[in-house]
Amino acid sequence: MKTLKDPKGEAPVMQKPDMEVPLRQKWKETMKTFDIRNIPVQTTRIDDITLAYRIFGSGDTLILINGFASAMDTWNPPVLQALARQFRVIIFDNRGTGCSGSSGKEYSIPLFAMDTLRLMTDLGFSSAHIMGYSMGAMIAQELTLRYPERVRKLVLVSGDCGGREAVRVSRAVWEKLGDKSGTLQEQAVCMFSLLFPAQWLRDHDPWDACPEVRETTPEENCARQQETLRSWAGACGRLPAIRSPVLVATGTDDVIIPPKNSEILAGRIPGARLVRFTGGGHGFMYQFPDKFAGVLLSFLVEKPHPQ
Repeated sequence: MKTLKDPKGEAPVMQKPDMEVPLRQKWKETMKTFDIRNIPVQTTRIDDITLAYRIFGSGDTLILINGFASAMDTWNPPVLQALARQFRVIIFDNRGTGCSGSSGKEYSIPLFAMDTLRLMTDLGFSSAHIMGYSMGAMIAQELTLRYPERVRKLVLVSGDCGGREAVRVSRAVWEKLGDKSGTLQEQAVCMFSLLFPAQWLRDHDPWDACPEVRETTPEENCARQQETLRSWAGACGRLPAIRSPVLVATGTDDVIIPPKNSEILAGRIPGARLVRFTGGGHGFMYQFPDKFAGVLLSFLVEKPHPQ
């Protein structure tokens, strides 16, 4: 394993265009005691690539799988801090994303699931709690279905089951998701319009809610990941086989992965718990970090009921 130098000051930073960071009480409190940039990025060889990851906190292991073209520095620090108080947390860049490597091997959701499994094995964890966000929720489903003994509790955030049963995003939103043109700031403004409901944006500055993003994903790999989302056959018919305790969470105003998808997931997975965040978009973890972290911790620390 190798530790990478943190890219502070060495790459473009996605932050407010005027470069002035507003006073944000939540962020100020978090940054006093928890700055993810101070946790070294490490790498390990997985299959035919190198995966980059960070590990922090103590307790049972919790692995977070991120979404489409999203590097690990897009996770919301206040949420990570809350989780790290009770869990050993692992975040990582998916194949072809951020600091992780890529290869000519065809991307697929099962391949990303295998990458996650190999990372777990390489780090010495026979099992872990798994949380997947957006595309990461699809990867988490495949991981759980193919290797059920490796998954303790499962959290599916803003995800869908893929295939014909999934409620698809509109063409306009799909095209905007794949548009990586312009500066980082221009890309961010475009993404904000998808992540957050219009009403919330009228009342809030999204730059105040989101972390600075320094890692980038090549346009070619973004396109390959987008094709992966389109081509995944899905897991809907297999979901009843999941036996891990499952929490499903969604924002009621999500335009990227419509909330009906979470209802489908919760309806097909035995015993799954569904939580809706009223007024939340695809990025509801940034809108409601305290509430989201509270829901996660309540589920993850709860002792499973005897079967």
